Amino acid sequence: MITLVRRVTAACLLGTALTACAATVHPAPRVDRPAPSATGAPPTLAPGPGGLTPVFRNGSRAHGRTVALTFDADMTADQGTRAAAGEHFDNPGLIAALRALKVPATVFMTGRWAEEYPDQARSLGRDPLFEVANHSYSHYAFTGDCYGLPRVSADRMLADVERAYTAFRKAGVPDARPYFRFPGGCYDRRALRELTPAGVTAVQWDVVSGDAFATDAAAVARQVLEGVRPGSVVVMHCTRSAAPTTERVVREVVPELRARGFRFVKVSELIGS
Repeated sequence: MITLVRRVTAACLLGTALTACAATVHPAPRVDRPAPSATGAPPTLAPGPGGLTPVFRNGSRAHGRTVALTFDADMTADQGTRAAAGEHFDNPGLIAALRALKVPATVFMTGRWAEEYPDQARSLGRDPLFEVANHSYSHYAFTGDCYGLPRVSADRMLADVERAYTAFRKAGVPDARPYFRFPGGCYDRRALRELTPAGVTAVQWDVVSGDAFATDAAAVARQVLEGVRPGSVVVMHCTRSAAPTTERVVREVVPELRARGFRFVKVSELIGS
């Protein structure tokens, strides 16, 4: 489906998922490892004013040069016929690239995507390099006027989020994170109030990659590199049909950011810091 970005200049619409040995001694490849956690529970933010669902956009600018790459694995509740006809809402090449580059990442997955690609969902959920977070079940909008997305009614918002977690468990994802990304990035006070019982932290971003439907990987990479600051959250997509350049973007951006001294982390580490 289409992941749309609210209040950003590059609104994204998305219909859809993501060595060497020698006789001589060489330096080990760099691996960005998460910081140890004091407890096994993933960190969350305290509720906002009035007990509303808290919203996280970026981490500290002062606690080191960290950056979180996030990927929305979008598929709406009504796109099964398109998948059956051969449209690819996944992107195995992108996931393979992240693994080869040893980049931790957070994947915001819709429940419908997990149902369509249960093996991939399970693989992501059981790989310590990644964490799976909630992007709703249906990828319907939680507000009106959200780039043409169908809208979920207020009395169904909580159930839609919970249904996604159920889909993750059925697919074999053992520990989906208590983080939620609104479809299209669209939310209002009522949506935050309706999701309060879920106990999630809503995760937005401060860097828009512009990878949706992009054909110029270099331009997307340039936009990411120009936007990243310490503590940034970058929004990208894990869907071949709607974001065909993302794998190439990652392969260009990761070495450059590492050369600038950045360390890649999951969203949980940014929230925890």
